[in-house]
Amino acid sequence: MMRNLITDVPGILIGNAHDTHVKTGTTVLTATQPFTCGVHVMGGAPGTRETDLLAPDKLVEQVDALVLSGGSALGLDAASGVANALRASGRGFAVGTQRVPIVPSAILFDLLNGGDKDWLENPYTALGAQALASASNTFDLGTAGAGFGATTAKLKGGLGSASMSLPDDTIIGALVAVNAVGSVTVGDGPHFWAAPFEAHGEYGNLGPSPTYPTGRPATKGDGRNTTIGIIATNAKLTQAQCTRLATAAHDGIGRAIVPAHTPVDGDLIFAASMGDVDCDDLLHLGHAAATCMARAIARAVYLARSTPFEDPPCYSRTFS
Repeated sequence: MMRNLITDVPGILIGNAHDTHVKTGTTVLTATQPFTCGVHVMGGAPGTRETDLLAPDKLVEQVDALVLSGGSALGLDAASGVANALRASGRGFAVGTQRVPIVPSAILFDLLNGGDKDWLENPYTALGAQALASASNTFDLGTAGAGFGATTAKLKGGLGSASMSLPDDTIIGALVAVNAVGSVTVGDGPHFWAAPFEAHGEYGNLGPSPTYPTGRPATKGDGRNTTIGIIATNAKLTQAQCTRLATAAHDGIGRAIVPAHTPVDGDLIFAASMGDVDCDDLLHLGHAAATCMARAIARAVYLARSTPFEDPPCYSRTFS
């Protein structure tokens, strides 16, 4: 039974943690075993940890977890909490008698969203450990995890996921924290840019917008941005093929957010292969990845929730 979540890919587990007071959160993807991973960055302002080692020519080919987090560069500490917990459980790359967990991560900027950021001790190490401890095949969407404090140009952002199966028994899933400088909806209406790709009424079944604005698109007034995501599949892929899958998945950001991949976004997508189904059709797998990513982005905003006086408002409060 498909849940329309990235955890429809066998072996994938997702954990969320958030801090209501700080108005931020962290999301962790892990698995029952190390997995092959690639990454592609298309935004002009990324914040990352251990992404260089995901290049196809580097020594380490598999990772133990991936982390998406709020907090800008400060949020990179979430990966330390995950790595500490994994090491304590005996996970990690073997180097002599030592284990070094490989935990690439990416962050979004949510430091100006109204939460109390006047803390003395970085909260993200603990959030990372909490998220890992909660990892499961079911998890919350919308105002959750790395999307807890996220925003877009006009509406509250959030955490989204979607999945689909292909005729050759491969499964593709997307996970995304949407904190874009641009908009996920068209003009001032409720229609999503990703409407043509919607499946089973997952974000309102409104269809495409009857009109499309011209001229300069709506954007945030400052640099508190970035959309970060993960594509996972049960297809058996090399690290180079994962990198190509992550690259193709960026089309989903372009289909769902306007504008996308700007100089003030750090747009990034990881791709993870669990590797038990042969795949001879990377072309259509890449198309499916982009489609799932677009749907996940729309779901993130559609399912977000906010208080009555929060700025920006959530989708359901704006278009109820």
